[in-house]
Order: sequence, then C-alpha cells, then structure tokens
Amino acid sequence: MTAIFHSETIEAGAIATLIQALSHHHPSVRNTATEALVKLAPATVEPLIAAFRTSSDQGLQAHIIHALAQIAVPTTLDLLSEVVGTAVANHCQGNVRRIAARGLGRIGSTTDNPEIMRHAVEKLSWALLTPEDWGLRYAAAVSLQEIATPEACAFLQVAQNQESDKVVRSRITVALEQLTS
Repeated sequence: MTAIFHSETIEAGAIATLIQALSHHHPSVRNTATEALVKLAPATVEPLIAAFRTSSDQGLQAHIIHALAQIAVPTTLDLLSEVVGTAVANHCQGNVRRIAARGLGRIGSTTDNPEIMRHAVEKLSWALLTPEDWGLRYAAAVSLQEIATPEACAFLQVAQNQESDKVVRSRITVALEQLTS
C-alpha cells in the first residue's frame, strides 16, 4: 500500500511540474511538457482542468487547452465547449478556440455516447454558424466532418448556403463531398 501511495504522490508531483512547465518561456519546454501530459492521460485530465480553472495566465490556459484537445476524452467536453463559446479580444485567444473546436471533433468522433456526440455537434454547429472568426468556423467544419453524423452533415449544408468567406465555404464543400461520397 505504501508503494501505491508513493507512486501516486510521485505522479501527482510530476504532473504538477509538467503543468508549471507549460508557462516556461522556451517553446520546446512547453511542447515537451504538453507531449508528456498527453502521454500520461487520463491521469492528467483533472489536474489540467483544475489548473485551467485556477489560473488567470492566458498563455498557460492556452497550453492546457492544447493538451486537453489532444487528449480528447469526454471529461474535457464541458471545458472545451466553454472555450469555443468564449468571446475573445485577440487573435491568440481565437487560436485557442480553434484548438478547442478540434478537440470537440476528436471527442465526438471517438465516443459511442449519443449525448456526448450531440453536445459536441451542437457546440460545433454554433461555432460554424455564428462567430465572426473565420478560423473558428473552419475548425468547426473540419470537426463536424470528423464526427460525420447525419446531423453534422445537415449543419454543414446549412453553413454552405450562408458562408461568405471563400476559404471556409471551400472547406465546407470538401467536407460535404467527403461525407456524401
């Protein structure tokens, strides 16, 4: 029993250290920490969510979202959905929303739970049809294609008719062509 407790303590300490490393000034340190946190999942999911909630450092939060989007498990669904729906003031934060949208696509495409899939499709359809951020709409189109349900396809068809950005409209067309072939 002591060995198990000791192992869990070491793992918790390692996870905390890796999360701290996400704030490092050197990109290679941040990238290595992100990779390690992804590999240690699912043990890292709850500590990452807690760190996101308690931090006011937007850079750290961005790297946490990047890790959680790669892990893409249902327990990250609410946080990723929240981030996709957050109004942002700068491009860097917009990129975080796009990463979160891709994480929702991964979750929606790998789950067997219809409620989780519905939630992901619902948030992604909002991201495809509502925001001014063309990059978020693009990421939502890619994610809906990845989920590939009839509902996702229907939202892509609606978006194709109303999309004004040529790049996003082209990506929606590609998604629809691949889904209907």
